[in-house]
Amino acid sequence: MSADRPGGERPPPQAVGTQALIDPALAVLEPMSRADRATVRRERTRLLLRSPTFMIGALIVLFWIACALFGGAIAPQSPFATNILGKLKPPSSSHWFGTDDLGRDVLSRVIVGARDIMFVAPLATALGTAAGTIVGMVAAYYGGLVEEIVMRIVDAFNAIPPVILGALALVALGPSNLTVVFVIGFVFTPIIARTVRAAVLAERDQEYVAAAKLRHERAWYVMFVEILPNVSGPILVEFTVRVGFAIFTVATLSFLGFGIQPPAPDWGLTIAQEYLFLAGRIWWPVLFPALAIASLVVSINLVSDGLAQVFER
Repeated sequence: MSADRPGGERPPPQAVGTQALIDPALAVLEPMSRADRATVRRERTRLLLRSPTFMIGALIVLFWIACALFGGAIAPQSPFATNILGKLKPPSSSHWFGTDDLGRDVLSRVIVGARDIMFVAPLATALGTAAGTIVGMVAAYYGGLVEEIVMRIVDAFNAIPPVILGALALVALGPSNLTVVFVIGFVFTPIIARTVRAAVLAERDQEYVAAAKLRHERAWYVMFVEILPNVSGPILVEFTVRVGFAIFTVATLSFLGFGIQPPAPDWGLTIAQEYLFLAGRIWWPVLFPALAIASLVVSINLVSDGLAQVFER
């Protein structure tokens, strides 16, 4: 029996589950070959390099990455060296960003302060993205009761503000960089899981997934080899967006005293220690760390916007 309809038309995609049994060609159907994927990656890279939004954001992010990696060599002075006689001095040729209440160079502390936040925020986001991807894929792939139970748990955690949940966890576990990473990663997991679930639902009923099931591929193979490459775009965009939220969360927790602890030159911690001096019109110890946070978050959002524009094409 022929699988073709009169007039040479192919059966609709919805019929692949039965037609694959008749037409062996459908049983080896793949969404895209490796060569095609490589071509798509090259084209996306070319578009990103031609995107002003992405390039401006990427250059600012690279600057802060350089500060995080080589801050000790870039900083003009030690960020921990105190000078009581030179405290709260305004910006000058010897201290471009002025000094804080202990006479420490604010510029050096801003540069070196990138180290903690550029370590904690991306690592925490990567952890949350990995966990959220697994949770979201399992819920969407299996559907039914599994999806219902998983998503109700996800909704329960999403109902709690991330900062409050993070603060409670840090009070119980004690503040440290590693604890902040795990706490923020845990907080981001249900948020990212919802995004991944929505992306996988759009792919779950595609022909290549049905073909993989007809080949009796294992569930993990279908999810992570067949489906995952086709939802990597939304996951990457979500990752960059969450890095910006993670930076704000880390800074907020440090400001509240639950995150990175003194004498680290963390930006949020510095603002918490110096903001009282704003009443005396001493603005520089607070302004420059705040601008650093803002510039990093804005640049990451620019990168995210650039990625979203490319992947939506």
